[in-house]
This record gives sequence, C-alpha cells and structure tokens, in this order.
Amino acid sequence: MTKVTKAVFPVAGLGSRFLPATKAQPKEMLPVVDKPLIQYAVEEAVSAGINELIFITGRNKRAIEDHFDKAYELETELEAAGKLKLLGFIQNILPKNVNCIYIRQPEPLGLGHAVLCAKPVVGNEPFAVLLADDFMNVRENHPTVLQQMTGLYEKESKSILAVQEVERQDTKQYGIVDASPYRTDLEFVNAIVEKPDPANAPSTLAVVGRYILNPGIFDCLEKIGKGSGGEIQLTDGISKLIEKEDVCAYHFEGQRFDCGSKIGYLKATVTMGLKHPEVMSEFRRFIADAHLMEKE
Repeated sequence: MTKVTKAVFPVAGLGSRFLPATKAQPKEMLPVVDKPLIQYAVEEAVSAGINELIFITGRNKRAIEDHFDKAYELETELEAAGKLKLLGFIQNILPKNVNCIYIRQPEPLGLGHAVLCAKPVVGNEPFAVLLADDFMNVRENHPTVLQQMTGLYEKESKSILAVQEVERQDTKQYGIVDASPYRTDLEFVNAIVEKPDPANAPSTLAVVGRYILNPGIFDCLEKIGKGSGGEIQLTDGISKLIEKEDVCAYHFEGQRFDCGSKIGYLKATVTMGLKHPEVMSEFRRFIADAHLMEKE
C-alpha cells in the first residue's frame, strides 16, 4: 500500500478576477472568515496525512511564505499582551512534522508547467495537487475531499481526479472528461479535453481542483509542449497519461466553491460564517434579518 505524503500547491497565478484586491496580495491569501484560502487547502492536505507541502510560487507571493513561517515579533507581542489564545492560533498553523518547500515558477506557463516544477522534490512518488481557489466544504466529522481521495488511492494505486457535474454552458471553463463506470464511487477516464466549447464537450463532468497523480505525469508533461493559450496544460498531460495507465474520476462528497470568482467566494464566506463558532449565532440573525428586509 503506497501512501501519498506530498502535495503541490500551484500558487503563482495573478488572481486577475479579483483585481484590485489582488494587486498587492496573493489571491490565495484572501480570507474566508478568519483564515486565508491557502490555509484551508493546507489543512485539508494535512488531514490526509500529507507532510511535505510544495508551493509553486511567483512574484508577489511572499505573503504565503510569511504566513506559514514563524512570526517572532508578532508572537512576542501577543505573549506580552497575554493574548495566549491568539498566540496559539498562529503557532499552530502547521503541525511540527510538516515541511514547506517553495519553488519559483519563472514564467506563467500554465498549470501543467507549475506541476512540472515540483518534479525535483516529488521524485518517483505519487502526489496530490490542490488548487486553493477550489474551496471544499464537507459535513462536520466527515472526511475531507483529499482524505477521501487518498483513501481510494491507497486501495487502487491509480491517478484520481476530483470531478463534478457542471452546466453545459460552463464546460468552456474546465477540463471535461469522458468517463465510463468502474465501481460505485469511481469511473475510468477515457478522455479529457481542456475547456471545450459546450457544443463539442464530451460530457458535463468537470475536473475541479483536487488531483492525486502518479509520477508518470512528469514524463507526459515534459513531452506535450504548449497547448491552449500557449501554456503547458495539466489536462493535456493527463490525456497523455491515460494512454499509458488507468486514470479515475471521483465524484467526491462535499461542496465546492469556486473562490476564483466573486460569487463563489461570497458563497464560501457565508457558508463558513454560518458554521464558525465565534460568529455563527449573530451571523444567522443578520442573514435572517437581511432576508426579511428584502421582502419588505
């Protein structure tokens, strides 16, 4: 049984859909209630037994490194002020056994290129890829999406893509798969197409931001060259991988919010606000009052 212990976080994107908020800060540092998007993704990875976090960064992404680093001045001030609860929060962002590795992506050459940048660290091991934009929410005491996927990988040893149904008019925003039944919770991926026109899409089954990939993906990414948009597309690499080995699509249990979009980000914020023990009671009242005001 092979365990997945490494995760790649491609965080070099510009976040243009959130300008001007992302002009001087990474989109991955946008907060949902009181934690940035990247921290939620990291916590999900850690919950699945990941202990090596590989961040593929770009310019203006230093805040991500700082967030997961020790903050001596802040910790000293909090301790001196007796704010021990807050001190505990920032000292325990990462467990002690988890390591962070940062690799600069020199040019914005696509998601596939970002994943390829991790090859020297990942080596010949399976690994996870998490896109922090795709915010995953699961029921309390339910396995996270990556926990679900790593559990399946340990049984199957096959690359696994998280998928969900989307509206046909939205296929041009995703990698879309053509899949056939394999078992109750998995399908075989027969083909995958990057952002097809709705009229040509093979299905409405979209790949979203959670992957577990076998190391053979690196050889595929090195050989495919540039694709859509002049970038090295992870979708194209997976298409090549399918020619060599089985790849599965997994209909995960949970909600996914596209926090690269304003409406998805707002939905995630409301959802988590309604769950947050510190604010949920007052926030529920506010939502109820706002709903009543709209009806007047």
